Amino acid sequence: MTMLGRAAGGRGWAALAPAWARARSGGSTTSASDHHHQHHQQQQQSQPHHHHEMTKERSKAVSTFYNQTAIDSAAERASVRLTPTTMLYAGKSPDGSHLLKSARYLLKELPVRIAHRIAGIRGLPFILGCNPTILQVHELYIRAFQKLTEFPPIKSGEIEGQYCRLLQQLLDDHRDVVTLLAEGFRESRKYLEDESVIQSFLDKTLTARLGIRMLATHHLALHEDRPDFVGIICTRLSPKKIIEKWVDFARRLCEHKYGNAPRVRISGHVAARFPYIPMPLDYILPELLKNAMRATMESHLDTPYNVPDIVVTIANNDIDFIIRISDRGGGIPHCSLKKVMDYHFTTAVNIPGELQNDSLLQDMVDLVNSGQSSPMHGFGFGLPTSRAYAEYLSGSLIVQSLQGIGTDVYLRLRHIDGKEESFRI
Repeated sequence: MTMLGRAAGGRGWAALAPAWARARSGGSTTSASDHHHQHHQQQQQSQPHHHHEMTKERSKAVSTFYNQTAIDSAAERASVRLTPTTMLYAGKSPDGSHLLKSARYLLKELPVRIAHRIAGIRGLPFILGCNPTILQVHELYIRAFQKLTEFPPIKSGEIEGQYCRLLQQLLDDHRDVVTLLAEGFRESRKYLEDESVIQSFLDKTLTARLGIRMLATHHLALHEDRPDFVGIICTRLSPKKIIEKWVDFARRLCEHKYGNAPRVRISGHVAARFPYIPMPLDYILPELLKNAMRATMESHLDTPYNVPDIVVTIANNDIDFIIRISDRGGGIPHCSLKKVMDYHFTTAVNIPGELQNDSLLQDMVDLVNSGQSSPMHGFGFGLPTSRAYAEYLSGSLIVQSLQGIGTDVYLRLRHIDGKEESFRI
């Protein structure tokens, strides 16, 4: 099958996507290209009776479920991105008015951001957009848009409480979006000539999703009274403590897989504390530590009980902070180095050497993972996602390979109250 062009105006398959997915589940076996063809037939109004029935079924689903014009107009609006300091100093008010203000901002903002994601999916080449798993993500976003736009104005604490329940429901519903996208692209990438389409789509979609989840989780967390926290912002985050938490997690995973795990030494500015958002670190750190441990164990299979330590160094200054993770796992081969930041769409199950988070560890993953999907999306997804997240936060993720010795990974993130302008969420 050749790669099909984008539907005119981005509306071809997209307007029919949710209904088509439903038709599929009802036993339809028509291919994507057949549907493309059918769509043209519908425009000429010359299809046989059963196609006519299917069209009626489609338009019924579309009209009740898919408000095209509303999504289009929302997608044309720019999103209003906040700095973490704005979120921090919006603070708390005794009468709870800060909660109403925060909820009203989200009520306006989230539909716009979700409409942008729907437009992104609609802009994909036809063959990708027709993949059932990607359609599932498309439907999730359309449902979220509908629920958020139908919500009444937030005029009281009671309505704000209902809005919180909706946010929590949507966070839960969208929990596995990253895994679904990985599966969808893995299934359909063979039809694509140019994979850079997927790379830029995923960079945008995953970082926008992180932003949406951070804003929603922040609002919910404003209801909690946790020491050293305002919403999701920790006012005195210790990089050493958060690294130790994820070292413990990765070592347990590693011991389960290999029978042993490398020790991890933490050096540098170990006493540093500053305001920051733990949530992105809760995704990036386990990925980087897991990679370092796997490389160390895989390169010392003959001596699994005598493996070199991993060294994590913290550097803190008035602009940013850097976390360097150094392993002695043999390094990344020259031939693989260029591809290390590409999305590879393989899952943990397909890779024999992958550390898997099986049911033994699932409770722990859920415990530490603050409502995100698990940090083990399978080999080939963690590093590019971590890089995209770091860049979204005005930082960087750089991999230096010392072939024959090991790998150094530098995670650099901008302070939210530093000398230079912070990132916006």
